[in-house]
Parts: sequence; structure tokens; C-alpha cells
Amino acid sequence: MVMVAVTALWSMAGVVTRQLESARSFEITFWRSFFTVVSLLIILPLWQGHSVFKRMPWRSHYFWLSGVCWSIMFTAFMVALTLTAVANVLITLALGPLITALFSWLITGQRLPLRTWCAVCLAGVGIGWMFASQIDVAANGFWLGVTVAIAVPIAGAIQWNLVQRSQSQGLALDLVPSVLLGAVFSSLFTMPWSVPFQATAVDVQWLALLGLFQLAIPCVLSVVCAKVLKAAEVSLLALLEVIFGIALAWFGADEKPAVQALLGGSLVLFALLLNELFAWRQRNV
Repeated sequence: MVMVAVTALWSMAGVVTRQLESARSFEITFWRSFFTVVSLLIILPLWQGHSVFKRMPWRSHYFWLSGVCWSIMFTAFMVALTLTAVANVLITLALGPLITALFSWLITGQRLPLRTWCAVCLAGVGIGWMFASQIDVAANGFWLGVTVAIAVPIAGAIQWNLVQRSQSQGLALDLVPSVLLGAVFSSLFTMPWSVPFQATAVDVQWLALLGLFQLAIPCVLSVVCAKVLKAAEVSLLALLEVIFGIALAWFGADEKPAVQALLGGSLVLFALLLNELFAWRQRNV
């Protein structure tokens, strides 16, 4: 349930960016990451105490790799959108559960149940159905945009499996602060590309909202969820971000989805529901 709430918060980016007046592309990513840093500098001490920064595992390669993965996820999505169509990017992101499942097998040796593999494939078909008619392979920037976009599900797959692997090895690592590290990396990378700033005061307020509620809070909670759920299940549930995003754009920005988007979204929800239903039945046998 927490992971579902996380995806709902992640999905607010689309409807909020519709409210922006002047900020675009890299500047949006910069301000969003910057306010994520500011938010976490307040949230982490309140949650884990003022010694949280002293306890950060600076010598752990898990910590640094996790931070890099977060920075890639924060940045590559927006960069991909500047290179190719939204549909092309979203279709690419839909590969996340499959890539995560493969990495779970290769990295942690974790064997996934048949129900999860079936749900991954069915959800992928649903996402493909939603955006298939909008894909334009011949468009300028398609292959470059898709190449950048695929970095997001790959980084996500590594991220979720890092949490799983550190848990399975009995390492007392807290990878929650790695979200802060990733936001710092993302801010530093996008700042040179954002100058001169064009965001208005209203834009900055909206982007501060995204930094707190669309990245800082849900990303921290997703790390907590990844300690309990299997990596593939986290990635599979993350597909709800697309469904929630369409719904919010519909009700909040009057962007009515096409019939195929509704049918494809229903297929994704059906796949997720079946996966969780069979999991619940197995736990109660």
C-alpha cells in the first residue's frame, strides 16, 4: 500500500508541470532536484536524528552506486523528453519490470515466481497498447531519446537490487540517504545546462512542491518498501505511475485520455491485481 502511495506521488509531475510558466527542460530538473536536496536536509535529521549525516556509509560502494542510480533516474527522464516524444519514453520505461526481474536473477540469484513473470509480461503489453499508436520510429531523435530513456529502468533495476543484495548479505546499510546523494549529483549536473534561469516565482513554487512531494518523500519511502518487497515487485508496482499520471492529467489538466489508453491501463491494473492476489493466497495457504 505504501508503494502504491509512492507511485501516486511520483505521478503528479505531469499535471504540475502543466502549471509552469517559463521553466523548461534542464531547468525543471535542476530546480526539482535542488528542492529535493533542501527537503531531505530537513526530513532526514527529523526522521533519523541529527547524527544521520555522520552515520552515512561513505566507504560503502553500495551507497555511492545507489546515489548514482538515483541521479540517473532524476535526470535521464527529463533529458529523454527533450529528445523524443513522451510516448516513446514511456514505452521504454515500461521495460523496467522485465529488466529488474532479469537483474534479480543475475545479481542476487533470486528466482521469481511464475505469477510475477506473467504479471510483468501482461503489464508490458498493457503499456504498449496504451502508446503504440503514438510511437514514431522515423522521427528525428528517436533512437537517441530511447537510448537515454532506457538508462532510467536500468538504473532503477540496479537500485532496487542493490537494496535487496545489501539486505541478503546482512549489511546494516541505510541506503535512504543515497536519495540525497543522487539529488545532489543531479543538481550539479543540470545546473550548467539551466543557466540563464527563466523560471518565474510561481514556477519555483511549483518546482519546490515537486522536490518535496514528488521526489523527496516518495523516493525515501520507495527505499523502505524495497527492503520488504522483491525488486521486481517494486518495479512492477512503479508502473502505476503511468496510470495515475494519466488520471491526474485528465482530472487536473482536462487532458482526456484515448480509449486505448484506458483499455491498456485496465490491463496493467489487472496484471498487478492478479500478482498481488496470488501472492496473498500463497501467504495464507
